[in-house]
Amino acid sequence: MFTGIVTDVGEVLEVKHRAEGLSRLTIGCTFDPETIAIGASIACSGPCLTVVDRGMKGNQAWFAVDAAAETLAVTTVGRWKKGTRVNLERSLKIGDELGGHLVTGHVDGIAEIIGREDLTDMARIALRAPHALARFIAPKGSVTLDGVSLTVNAVEGDTFSVLVIPHTLQVTTFSALKKRDGVNLEVDLMARYAARLTAMP
Repeated sequence: MFTGIVTDVGEVLEVKHRAEGLSRLTIGCTFDPETIAIGASIACSGPCLTVVDRGMKGNQAWFAVDAAAETLAVTTVGRWKKGTRVNLERSLKIGDELGGHLVTGHVDGIAEIIGREDLTDMARIALRAPHALARFIAPKGSVTLDGVSLTVNAVEGDTFSVLVIPHTLQVTTFSALKKRDGVNLEVDLMARYAARLTAMP
């Protein structure tokens, strides 16, 4: 479980495509590798991925994760290559501050950026959600985009917008986002359950 509050921006150091649609990604970070347990969960620009190795190479800390076929199919992970920057968040511990909203790290699909308006130190980003997910997105509700917890400003059909504050632009990959980029979308967990309950007879 996560909160959508990014604590580091990592960089993909290596991608190895393995048998049966499995990819192993090595990601550089500033986390102390001695504090990362093998089997730990780290949200990498949204998807919750399991650490299978970690260490130091010179002064560079790194950890490795495996991405299976399902993850590669429904997220942007399959597009990552050496040099791709990713938002990182380690899983919650009991007693941690819940600064964003409850995030599972189970990405629902890819939203496309259809517009960006840069304001003074801020950015308004408009996106198109996959049609099947649009009903879970509501004004003033929460969404997770590339692992970042954001508040929805406006919704119209399959499109919605978010306002990204200066701090978020500085500590995430959002400063580089542009029109036609795809971002990992996780809808709010409570919205998903509410929709399921209202659909039941």
